[in-house]
Amino acid sequence: MAKYGREEVLEFHKGGKVGVRLTRPLATSDDLCLAYTPGVAHAVKEIAANDEAKFDYTAKSNLVAVVSDGTAILGLGDLGAAASIPVMEGKAVLFKAFGGVDAWPVPLNHCRIGGENTGKTDPKRVIEAVKMIAPQYGGINLEDIAAPACFEIEDTLDRELDIPVFHDDQWGTAVITTAGVMNYALLKGKPMDALKVVVNGAGAAGTRIADMLKAAGVKDLVMFNSKGVLTPSTQGLSKYTQTHVRADVDPAMTRGEALKGADVFIGVSKANVLSAADVQGMDGFPAIFAMANPDPEIAPEVVAEALAGRKYVMVTGRSDYPNQINNVLCFPFLFRGALDCRATTINTAMKVAAANALAALAREKVPEEVQSLYPNEKLEFGTGYIIPKPFDKRLKDVVPAAVAKAARESGVARK
Repeated sequence: MAKYGREEVLEFHKGGKVGVRLTRPLATSDDLCLAYTPGVAHAVKEIAANDEAKFDYTAKSNLVAVVSDGTAILGLGDLGAAASIPVMEGKAVLFKAFGGVDAWPVPLNHCRIGGENTGKTDPKRVIEAVKMIAPQYGGINLEDIAAPACFEIEDTLDRELDIPVFHDDQWGTAVITTAGVMNYALLKGKPMDALKVVVNGAGAAGTRIADMLKAAGVKDLVMFNSKGVLTPSTQGLSKYTQTHVRADVDPAMTRGEALKGADVFIGVSKANVLSAADVQGMDGFPAIFAMANPDPEIAPEVVAEALAGRKYVMVTGRSDYPNQINNVLCFPFLFRGALDCRATTINTAMKVAAANALAALAREKVPEEVQSLYPNEKLEFGTGYIIPKPFDKRLKDVVPAAVAKAARESGVARK
């Protein structure tokens, strides 16, 4: 944040970042009669007679609720629903600017075990609240809800609602990371099912990255949390993370030992947990996805020195280095595709399709207008460019189309 001072940021946010725009004129008495009484009664009757008409005669078909209880705001932690609003507004801005999707912040109070802003998330309260407001929306984007409650909330809402439900903190990073690993595998000439992967961080993002990579073909994956490698003896794991325990590894195995000969390191944990020796022990052409923010698991400068003379891929979550994993590459376009075909869910096939589309776009020649936005980078497919840039306007064409196609082929599209 050194580049952007407190006063400058607060001035930018003053008055909020979102508002209501009218999609129809309201300048005459006729407009008023059409928009409200008596004309609106016709739209009411159409929906009452045919539930699917709600997509045609309301804003529902292009409106997403950005829902949070404020228990895991960015890297700031549990600061409550009101404090989450600037982030939820920011998410709504990105939905609109990149995907053309209308989105609205929905901060939830009174969804805690123990009180308004105390205690952990009560999944049942969040689920009930979202179900109550769901009729207005074509999709639900869950945001900044702490694990493990976020898993139950997403799964239950996805099962009980007939609109897409997507927790970006779980799946956004996972989709983009999978795209990056796909392109790394291509550069290396090694199939996904032959890669050896080590994941550090077993929270929402790490768990779903492992899920996505396995869905894309990875078979050899070892996961670590703050206590060590995940084995059947590891305590306190959610049922979602338990699917990634390994019975065939030594419970005393260190990260450095796991990285011996590994192709890919994926970090969604904390700063400086890897050493130069750790990455030097990896395969001859490794990929290091160090995505902790604001400081990665190992600094790119340390990797460059440790692997001098070797070919490697370096990925972070920061915009000041190449190969940034930025969730804006995923959620606006994934929802755009889901809304366009009126999908009832966002399933694994749609997420893998999004990852494939992102990976394929990075292999295309980059338009000059995109390259001009990044004068210090050479945007040409290779180790320094395996993931598209957010301002590539082609994203809005290729990713939603791939997602909608996967929805139709998997039988979850209404049209």
